[in-house]
Amino acid sequence: MSARPDPGATRALALLYSPGAQGQVLGALTGIEREVNASVASGLDHGVAHARLAWWGEECRRCAAGQSEHPLTRQLQALCTGPARAALAGLRGFTDIATWDLASASFQTRKEMNAYSERWSAALVEPFAAFALGEPAGAPVRSFGRALHEVELACTLAADARAGRVRAPLAELDAAGIDPGQLLQNPWQAPLASFVRSLHQRARRALAAAASALPAAQQPALRALLVWAALARQRSMRIAAALPGPLPAGDHHAPLDGWRAWRAARRADRARFVLPAD
Repeated sequence: MSARPDPGATRALALLYSPGAQGQVLGALTGIEREVNASVASGLDHGVAHARLAWWGEECRRCAAGQSEHPLTRQLQALCTGPARAALAGLRGFTDIATWDLASASFQTRKEMNAYSERWSAALVEPFAAFALGEPAGAPVRSFGRALHEVELACTLAADARAGRVRAPLAELDAAGIDPGQLLQNPWQAPLASFVRSLHQRARRALAAAASALPAAQQPALRALLVWAALARQRSMRIAAALPGPLPAGDHHAPLDGWRAWRAARRADRARFVLPAD
């Protein structure tokens, strides 16, 4: 059992472009995500991990019911009203996917991977969007959140494999004639590197399509999420370009990421944000 890869650098820049109370909401949501992920940390007793996840599962339910106990969920409860309060029912997605991680379960099909990513979207992207927009997050936001998470899964594929979790559909690996155990190698062999590049490309194209499906009028309110998407796309491109060489570890700022975040935020403010298809 190992810790999930820390995606903190991208989230930090997204937070930087979250104005006012949006920053408090996004900070609380990503803070809860970190707390739940700590339940599957390396070296943590399995029984303790299950107990932590059970507590957080109950806390997420309490938050949705307006009975929070933890400072982070209490902050969300205080800030979120109306549609945003209703969206807090999705917080259980954090513990759902952490339970999946604790079991080192793999995705047999892309449908299972999509469902996993939709649980993450329901826990983080949709509550934030409901708060930012002042209305329920619709299907375009849900699709955007799922696509964003699948780009992140592609970026952490190697680290997740070392933690005992295969974060690519087994059916697709099998169809390509690739043994999942090859994910533990570094550098990867050429066939696996080609497969992973295609995985990244497919994820980036899905994210670009999902971002373009968001109404332009919503872009200023969703600025933080669009900054996040721009940086996730760039990270995916860096990782894919490095293949089959040694894989970069962790989520660290590239030299121009601050400028990229600023440019994405500026375009979102003008309702002119577009993600290239690749």
